[in-house]
Amino acid sequence: MAGVPAGVVAAGGLVGGYGVARWTRRRPLGGVALAAAGAVAARGWREKAGSGTAAALSAAYVAAFAGSHPLAKKIGAWPSVFAVAGGVALASWALADRR
Repeated sequence: MAGVPAGVVAAGGLVGGYGVARWTRRRPLGGVALAAAGAVAARGWREKAGSGTAAALSAAYVAAFAGSHPLAKKIGAWPSVFAVAGGVALASWALADRR
């Protein structure tokens, strides 16, 4: 996936993972999509910014996934997913992708 910013991959993983889980009604399948995108993004972060930054952004990715659940109770499921995906993409751009 050369040329695709890791933040785009991560945001796509959050949105795609939720979409897959919702449309197939199989949460584990959504988890597979989420995990696969997270692994690809982490590799990109490591290559661009090093292991420490990759670990921090990977933690942010997992925190975004977890945080989207309580946020969804306040603003709705899709707005929550888009909000956390945007946050991860922004963090990725600031710490790795703009290099």
